[in-house]
Amino acid sequence: MFVGLEKLSLVDYDNKVSCILFKQGCNFRCPFCHNSSLVTRLKENTEIPFEEILAYLRKRKGVLDAVVISGGEPTLDLGLKDEIKKIKEIGYLIKLDTNGTHPEVIKDLLENNLLDYIAMDIKNSFEKYPSTIGVDNYEKEKILQSIDLIINSKIDYEFRTTLIEEFHSLEDMNKIGEIIKGAKKFYLQKFIDHETNIEQGLRSVTKENALIYKSVLSKYVESVELRGY
Repeated sequence: MFVGLEKLSLVDYDNKVSCILFKQGCNFRCPFCHNSSLVTRLKENTEIPFEEILAYLRKRKGVLDAVVISGGEPTLDLGLKDEIKKIKEIGYLIKLDTNGTHPEVIKDLLENNLLDYIAMDIKNSFEKYPSTIGVDNYEKEKILQSIDLIINSKIDYEFRTTLIEEFHSLEDMNKIGEIIKGAKKFYLQKFIDHETNIEQGLRSVTKENALIYKSVLSKYVESVELRGY
């Protein structure tokens, strides 16, 4: 279900005016997640009826170009495919934000031409994934499958990593580069410590180090940019 709506965004879909729809629930517990209410405090959220969302999108057609579906982790929701179909019928572009843990969902959406842009988080080097995502168990192979699907898709995409001083190092950047080698677009995002984060007190990587990381990753990826610095 959708529990959040950001009515206007100029930065979440490249060169498009979009709105953002938020799904609740996630299989990760990243300490730096700024959407903690969607992950750990589910009972606080109120569902937005989907018909209300569709009515809003019909009204805003011509003003908005795209709909970004974020979370939480949207691919956990069994209703996602049908909801995207109905939004596409109105005439919107669709961007999906995902952690890549459900490649079968990504594959199905791609095969049915239901996505126009996909953004996947690469949390860290695989050795550090458990501490970075806040859970002990994850399926590395599913992450790799999603990366492969996205790189070989015919739609626009990006991979991205939010840089945390406590979690990321130069060595990790080389390992991340190997994971997404051959990708066309990668963003290194600045972390902001906020009261809505799951854990407070974490620190952002300095811009100086972020630029060094960018240089390292440029050996593996066609385009590497900083976001938020």
